[in-house]
Amino acid sequence: MDERIVIVGAGQAGGELAAGLRKQGYPGRIVLLGDEPHPPYQRPPLSKGFLLGKVALAELYLKPLATYERFDIELRLGARVEAIDRTTRALALQDGSRLSYDKLVLATGGRARRLPLPGLPRAPIENLFSVRSIADIEAMRAKFVAGNRLVLVGGGYVGLEVAAVAVQLGLRVTVLEAAPRLLARVTGPEVSTFIEQLHHERGVDFRLACEVQGLELDEAGCQVRAVRIVRHGIPEQIDADLVLVGIGLVPNTELASAAGLAVDDGIVVDEYACTSDPAILAIGDCANQPSAFAGGRLRLESVPNAIEHARVAAATLMGKREPSAAIPWFWSDQYGLKLQMVGLSAGYEQCVTRGSAGGKEFSAFYLKDNRILAADVLGRPAEFMAAKRLVASRAQVDVTRLGDAAVPLASLAA
Repeated sequence: MDERIVIVGAGQAGGELAAGLRKQGYPGRIVLLGDEPHPPYQRPPLSKGFLLGKVALAELYLKPLATYERFDIELRLGARVEAIDRTTRALALQDGSRLSYDKLVLATGGRARRLPLPGLPRAPIENLFSVRSIADIEAMRAKFVAGNRLVLVGGGYVGLEVAAVAVQLGLRVTVLEAAPRLLARVTGPEVSTFIEQLHHERGVDFRLACEVQGLELDEAGCQVRAVRIVRHGIPEQIDADLVLVGIGLVPNTELASAAGLAVDDGIVVDEYACTSDPAILAIGDCANQPSAFAGGRLRLESVPNAIEHARVAAATLMGKREPSAAIPWFWSDQYGLKLQMVGLSAGYEQCVTRGSAGGKEFSAFYLKDNRILAADVLGRPAEFMAAKRLVASRAQVDVTRLGDAAVPLASLAA
């Protein structure tokens, strides 16, 4: 009987893995289970082109449905897994059926983190949204009407992308951020200031260093009317027609945890994407993996990581051993400006910028002991590839020359 690989989660990582296995000649059965009604699709355009109405639904799909048929991938949509029986190597599905596996891959992704407010009703609030799925955007679109007041809780990249779209559609936008500056966990003050100014010039209002204390609901408890905050000890109420919560992602680890797999801010895997059970792998947003680059463990929420982790898992399932050597990188688009980030800036000692923030084109490099740990490149896509090479090599550089935009980046490695 043919070996069967079952992939739970039809997102970017799961879809890439299924196709990757076939491209490498895997002869057995591949079953790809997704709990949404859509085939694997891109999530980054959700908060940009899809919300703006410039990207059609079918354009989000990673591959046409016919591709799964051609690759003989059994794509089952609307299929939710309730439990893993590791002893019999079988899955219990919500519809009451069971599905056996020889190898199982968990690509379960994550879900939007809820506001940690006491007394918040579990029942859906009609104008309280998050950005994680096609359904989220389709539900939110009706409220994206010129003149409506949008309150964004969380000043991360996804929230800022939504802010940029909302402003273009004529909404009045207020961003609430708990930290004293935007993107404080991932960028330096120079980039935070630039991003804040970029939005401020277009009319976005900010409340930084504030704490959300509650929501004012209508009499029926179905609609948010205002968000209560405290800032610098002073209470304030921000009126809202819709509220978007963008305060991070919670990895979907419940299946793994209930099955007795090791879980610690994600499903714990080794460098080959293997869990503590030799028959089970985990990839993508839900997986906590070792990183040679970071010198420790981390969980990455990005498209490049999903693609790379799927490649590692495909190699493992094909009997190869190919750990990831990829450098973490990310991107964001706001007001037509491309922001590209590579490396991890945690622990940096110095930030060196080159280019013109006023001209909307500059790069920020994060260094320790004159070695480049990470870089943020804004509006200079040609410079990004050179920045990636410098970060990958942990190049030791002349800081003065690094800050001189006339000096080619490629010439800087010592």
